Amino acid sequence: MPMPIDASSLAAATALFGACTLVIGIVGTRLARIVDQLADRTGLGEAMAGAVLLGMATSLSGIVVSVSSAWTDKPELAMSNALGGIAVQTVFLAIADIAHRRANLEHAAASLGNMIQGGLLLSLLSLLLVGRYAPQWTLLQVHPITPLLFLAYLFGLHLVRSSRYRPMWNPAKTRETRADEPEASSNERSLTFLWLLFLLLGASIGIAGWLLERSATVISEETGLSQAAVGVLLTSVATSLPELVTTVAAVRQGALTLAVAGIIGGNAFDTLFAAASDVAYRGGSIYHAIPDHVALWIALSILMTSVLLLGLLFRQEQGPGRIGFESLLIIALYLAGIVMLIAG
Repeated sequence: MPMPIDASSLAAATALFGACTLVIGIVGTRLARIVDQLADRTGLGEAMAGAVLLGMATSLSGIVVSVSSAWTDKPELAMSNALGGIAVQTVFLAIADIAHRRANLEHAAASLGNMIQGGLLLSLLSLLLVGRYAPQWTLLQVHPITPLLFLAYLFGLHLVRSSRYRPMWNPAKTRETRADEPEASSNERSLTFLWLLFLLLGASIGIAGWLLERSATVISEETGLSQAAVGVLLTSVATSLPELVTTVAAVRQGALTLAVAGIIGGNAFDTLFAAASDVAYRGGSIYHAIPDHVALWIALSILMTSVLLLGLLFRQEQGPGRIGFESLLIIALYLAGIVMLIAG
């Protein structure tokens, strides 16, 4: 017999969810400019800064949701939030492609660093599948795949950084290619002030994510929605708002490499949600605690990332409606995943 819905609890949880979503969106609008300036001032470059600084900062709310869900014995919500976030953030890149009217975004922002990050993301997602189908071995309730995910991520960042100083391959320059060049406005603020502002904005997103998980749990319990549906359709979208806001903002500012790197690098970092959740989950391997309809989103994310990489390599300059074939396919794959989730 279904539990009666507590209207007051549901209304309060929905209001808190909306407020946290608003905070995440507003704070995210500031991050693109700050990270772009830090990329210039520190010499990291847009690809590395997008992967590490922008990717990590905009992912703080998501990792808080996943880890706190795993800690409170909700592995399905933890993993669906992580995997749903990767999928929807890839769709956000397609939206940014639409916002860049001059040419296909993947054509204009092609860079060696972004392609290495794409390969890293595919490797990390594949490791998640290996963990899912490997034996349920654990040490202190942690699966062996978890430390491998952290090591693979760090090695991938090393490759991205090394490629900036010793590139062995470069995309052909066209009239629409936007080079990663420092802007004069980056020197208007002190480096210390930029770092402090970056930390403050990142902390705000993390706190909003923690409150978001609490409200999402109540919404799931009161409405009867599955944890997978809440994770994929609600928390992953809400906690991914900074990626949408910062990506579109970066495109508007002309920081195209940063826009693409923020999504791909953020997605690579988001695979560590699963690793961190496995550490927090005390019921054994979290990779084996999720149902098949959640694991399906790993395969979908691999497919969507592969399509994105093909777009970065092929570099279609003008597609139908001025967006590339990869953007159309990514949107179609995400919608197909939603249909399969609801139908399942």
